[in-house]
Amino acid sequence: MTGVFENYERQYCELSANLTKKCRAATLVDGEQKKQRLSEAKVGLDEAESLIRKMDVEARSLQPNVRAVLLAKLREYKSDLNNLKSEVKRIASTNLNQAARDELLESGMADAKMVSADQRERLLMSTEKLNKSSDRVRESRRTMLETEDLGVSILSDLHQQRQSLLHADNTLHGVDDNVGRSKRIMTAMSRRMSRNKYIIGFIVAVLVLSIILILYFKLK
Repeated sequence: MTGVFENYERQYCELSANLTKKCRAATLVDGEQKKQRLSEAKVGLDEAESLIRKMDVEARSLQPNVRAVLLAKLREYKSDLNNLKSEVKRIASTNLNQAARDELLESGMADAKMVSADQRERLLMSTEKLNKSSDRVRESRRTMLETEDLGVSILSDLHQQRQSLLHADNTLHGVDDNVGRSKRIMTAMSRRMSRNKYIIGFIVAVLVLSIILILYFKLK
């Protein structure tokens, strides 16, 4: 495990614990204090997502055996982050519903005769539409973050493939050098064999000539 990953991991664990405390605190207060706690929690969630992406990039740049361990741990952190998002969303939804009920109650107390059942229904529908719009925005943001994570993963894989191709190219160059060296050795051996053949032929010719001369002088 690298020091960089450990640093990101420590920051995330501290941030996760802090977010858990903020969620608990938000459930104990109302009004503006709850809104402030939820706002702080959402900022913390953005920071946590950023740390998750950084850990993912760092893990994918390591050796396969180390990368597998870190990615497994990273999946646990992503699950933890999703649980925190769900908790913040639940508290925010409860806060919106409570605000809508309070608004309806105050309107009814101010002038019960002026507020009809139809108006209350429209207000509830408006609140529901607001909740759905907020959910769509969060879903779009989550999709964007997942797309960004996918892009980071693809870039990391392309980098690894490039390294593999460069290694293969270097290997081919080494093979070409060995083939060239072998060719030169074979050429040198061929030339040496030809030279030895001529030398042997010359020696044989000298021996034959010597034998002929010896026989000639003996028989004379």
